[in-house]
Amino acid sequence: MPNHLINETSPYLLQHAHNPVEWYPWGEAALQKARAENKPIFLSIGYAACHWCHVMEKESFENPAIADIMNQLFINVKVDREERPDLDSIYMDAVTALTGHGGWPLSVWLTPDGVPFYGGTYFPPNDRMGMPGLGRLMQTLADFYHRQKDAIQKQGEQLLARMNNSLSLANPAPFDAAVLDAAAQSILRAIDFSRGGTQGAPKFPQPMIYEFLLRRYARTGDTTLLGAVEITLQNMAAGGIYDQLGGGFHRYSTDAEWLVPHFEKMLYDNALLARLYLHAFQITGKPRYRRVVEETLAYIRREMTHPQGGFYSTQDADSDGEEGKFFVWTAEEVLYLLGDTAAEHFSAVYDVTRRGNWDGKSILRQKQSLAEAAESFGMDESALAAELAKSRKILFDRREQRVKPARDEKILTAWNGMMLAAFAEAGRVLDNAEYIAVAHRNADFLLENLRSPDGRLWRTWKDGRAKLSGYLEDYAFFADGLLALYQTTFDERYFSAARELMDTVLAHFRDPADGGFFDTADDHPELVVRPKDLQDNATPSGNAMAVHTLLLLAAYTGDDRYFEPAASALGALQTVMRRYPLGFGHWLAAATLIEAGVQEIALAGEPNHPEMARMLSVVQKPYRPFQIVAQSSGGESVIPLLHNRPAQNGEPTAYVCRNFACQLPVTTAEALEAEIG
Repeated sequence: MPNHLINETSPYLLQHAHNPVEWYPWGEAALQKARAENKPIFLSIGYAACHWCHVMEKESFENPAIADIMNQLFINVKVDREERPDLDSIYMDAVTALTGHGGWPLSVWLTPDGVPFYGGTYFPPNDRMGMPGLGRLMQTLADFYHRQKDAIQKQGEQLLARMNNSLSLANPAPFDAAVLDAAAQSILRAIDFSRGGTQGAPKFPQPMIYEFLLRRYARTGDTTLLGAVEITLQNMAAGGIYDQLGGGFHRYSTDAEWLVPHFEKMLYDNALLARLYLHAFQITGKPRYRRVVEETLAYIRREMTHPQGGFYSTQDADSDGEEGKFFVWTAEEVLYLLGDTAAEHFSAVYDVTRRGNWDGKSILRQKQSLAEAAESFGMDESALAAELAKSRKILFDRREQRVKPARDEKILTAWNGMMLAAFAEAGRVLDNAEYIAVAHRNADFLLENLRSPDGRLWRTWKDGRAKLSGYLEDYAFFADGLLALYQTTFDERYFSAARELMDTVLAHFRDPADGGFFDTADDHPELVVRPKDLQDNATPSGNAMAVHTLLLLAAYTGDDRYFEPAASALGALQTVMRRYPLGFGHWLAAATLIEAGVQEIALAGEPNHPEMARMLSVVQKPYRPFQIVAQSSGGESVIPLLHNRPAQNGEPTAYVCRNFACQLPVTTAEALEAEIG
């Protein structure tokens, strides 16, 4: 018989809907039942692409004997961390405080009021390698709960007090630009300049810190900063973390060489990395970076896009019950498919051997550069490139016949906002109308399906159902994507929607006492702690993205309502940003807008005029992270930057401004480029 998860939309929750465990989704029904029956709560948090979540399910949650213990002693609650980042943040912080570490699956034992008293991550079904078996642990903790309620209550109050004392953003000082150089130098000391990324293993992509380094390079010209980014991007693109056949990045590398990934693919990684590689292409003009952008976005269009325009969330690491099976190859398979000569060349370049480089099979990675391989084979480089492209296509087509990893098809507003920005910006920079069309469809899908009539956002959508109130990151990330799309299309609907979303953030998420923004709105169902996550993790924190987006809106509007809370938060956090820059990359990127000052460019005139196209090329094609662009063809505009800035003598006209103080208008692309500098 199905349990209480059967009517959920999350694929992760639905995977557990037929477990013998009587799972509940998080909500008042579970909490009331726990209070009424005086039972503690077992809270299990995971996500669909989590390998060890699947292992724990098979070993324990599908085990009738363990399920019987759980059902007798606890109210059992299952949560998809991607749907409920608020619960994940609160209880991950609690487990980290209790045990010194965290991860997924996250296992937490709570009082009926939601107060944590014990936690951990993966537990085996029976005692193993120093870990207690889940069945025995359940019995021990239930006994502890009923015998030690006073001790649990006291410990819980102390833990909650500690969690409530999150980093305050009150009492800011003016932002000191020296923080940026100090942070950049600290990051450089952590970089592995032989293999890229930060030193040691595992290696995570961390695109936010490299975006910050690119911005510092743009300001200072320090080639060491660019070198740190390039060594990372080159090694990632050549490594097993990158899908050499189908495009797109896996979650992270378990080793120090970017070879062996955790094979799941996440929408957010690919959104952030597509933009990072795009910016590297703008700076260097290197075709390899452009190819990564195009292959990654092709993967998203092929595998991760709903017919109505939304983007799916993740692909699993496993297929046919084996991690990575879809992606790896044997030398025999490659030889059979390609023939002797092409297989020899392909295997040498992509590290395919009879012994394999992972569990007897080969993860494809580009072990040799094209130039090195061509020289060793005595071939023309372009001829080898064409042969390898043909070989990749043959292997890709065969791989398409394999059982594919499962896909989590829920559509999350925040993650869609990140990918919306990637498509919109890539369409603008690469002159790709198809990317722009994808961005249009995605924005319109989100505005139609994940925004309620009162302008508030939903967190998630699947199978025609939107649910769960949006979080800070949903508003901030979507607003960022809409502003990126506005600067590509100059359709003011998207600017207005972005502004409305950030007005909602100011009205419902702002912390007037301690500064910054809460992760949940002021009318969100009450939790044991109202979370305020400041640190970047796999994605920028909602606070960092809100600050960045508010600074852009302040430049478009001149409205201090947007500038003041953003500048205040940056000023209050600058000491922490300086001390721990690896955890605050997007904050540092936002701070560059304060240090550099946002350059405001207003374009007026006929959009289809050839000179307007030349002006747009000047402002849109190079890497210009400290500017915003608005365009008007005449008439009234909702964007204050465009007010009272007409075309001169009917010619396309550009106004270059800072803080709404503009230089003399110019009417040629050459003059515009000279003014921008």
